[in-house]
Amino acid sequence: MTEELALYDVDEKVGVITMNRPDKLNALSPELKTALGLAFAKADRDPATSVVVLRSNGRSFCAGYDLGGAGKAEAQLDALQWHAILAPSLDFEMTPWYMSKPVVCSVQGHALGGGCELAMFADLTIAADNALFGEPESRFTGTGPGFIMPWLIGYKRARELLYLGEIISAEEALSLGMINKVVPTEELREATIKYAKRLTLIAPEVLKTTKLAINRGADAAGFRSAMHAGLDVVAPLYAAETDIGREFRVRAQKDGLPAALKWRRNQFAE
Repeated sequence: MTEELALYDVDEKVGVITMNRPDKLNALSPELKTALGLAFAKADRDPATSVVVLRSNGRSFCAGYDLGGAGKAEAQLDALQWHAILAPSLDFEMTPWYMSKPVVCSVQGHALGGGCELAMFADLTIAADNALFGEPESRFTGTGPGFIMPWLIGYKRARELLYLGEIISAEEALSLGMINKVVPTEELREATIKYAKRLTLIAPEVLKTTKLAINRGADAAGFRSAMHAGLDVVAPLYAAETDIGREFRVRAQKDGLPAALKWRRNQFAE
């Protein structure tokens, strides 16, 4: 059932949302996105909590969007249809940013593509020492839809990571300011809850107004407009036919998606 894809629990004053699609590395299927959207709304309006934790079951936080997701086949080379598909995904990713309560993201294993963007849109992020962050879509003729990375780590490094689709370790993500803290993998859940409970010592009114003030300032600087402008620019890319994209699809159809991913990854091996 859809609700089982996103679990919601309360630990004292902390609302805990858990992505529960571990067999697919919590890849963002339409059903998981719907379930998470409902969980976000429930967590934000829960009067018993003042802080929200976003985490996942399994060995990876989120491997990105489900490449077998519905809607892509119909879009084909139609840029307007691609915009219609990507726009709700951007709104979904931005939900933690615009929730009234602070959202603490807890990341283990892969946080790639949309999963990496989701982690960046959270207020605070704690990562296990085995976490990997990146947006490798550029290697498969895709990018976005949430271009938040330059706002967090600066243009030079963001350009490098987004242009090349590089994947970085938790320690490098910490050094860049993409995340707040790195802990041993086996301690991640306990450390995240402890961190969130420390936040609950602050009055809920202070947390909400401070978050709102920061977000209002970001929007005044053009944050929301930049996110939607990025979507408008890249949507036609998904409808484009490129040599690399064509060969990747042929290999995926012939040898399977894992083999196609390995073929592309090996091209970037140093």
